[in-house]
Amino acid sequence: MVDTANYESLKGLSHDLGALLFGVARVEALRESFLSLSSQGIERLPYAISLGVHLSDRILEDIQDGPTPLYFFHYQRVNIFLDEVALRITFQIQNQGFDALPIPASQVIDWEGQRGHLSHKHVAKEAGLGWIGRNNLLINPKFGARIRLVTILTDIPLTIDEPIKRDCGRCRNCIPVCPAGAIVKEPLEFDHIGCYEWIKAFCRKHNIRQNICGLCIKVCPGVERP
Repeated sequence: MVDTANYESLKGLSHDLGALLFGVARVEALRESFLSLSSQGIERLPYAISLGVHLSDRILEDIQDGPTPLYFFHYQRVNIFLDEVALRITFQIQNQGFDALPIPASQVIDWEGQRGHLSHKHVAKEAGLGWIGRNNLLINPKFGARIRLVTILTDIPLTIDEPIKRDCGRCRNCIPVCPAGAIVKEPLEFDHIGCYEWIKAFCRKHNIRQNICGLCIKVCPGVERP
């Protein structure tokens, strides 16, 4: 009952702060992929809280042939917002006498591999917030790929969510819009290098100081929306 009470309390706080996506996963199976995190520290943090927000539909709909200045600003502000929400929840956990480690929503540690401290999307997948789609992003049933994520590692006892057992099915919306041809039928065959090289070209073309595109995100609004 303590686990459930903690879960519902933190989920309620997350919703009050504006992060409507909330899930919890165990960390053990994910630790080997973590980067630049103290092994002594994270071994005592068995739970991962995954938080997510729904990006602005209107801003995404305005994307035509590449990232817009408005999308660039929105992307940056959403990451800052997620970090602030994660901090607020971290403080709440600490006030209850437990430990918590907020992981930045968008901090690159391995530039060559374009990796952060951990994969927020894979944590979110284990926490039941969606599945990894053909576009190599987390796909949420309600919001599709139109989301951003952040993670908190913690030792507060929590109820664990189950991963969603589904995939993109027959949807192929993202394949024809990818200018790099990086998205194909099988998710595991996604061309990471091709995607990254095209995004860098987008940044130069549109004078955007962030590795973003937005085209496959725009056409993936979710499967539970009217």
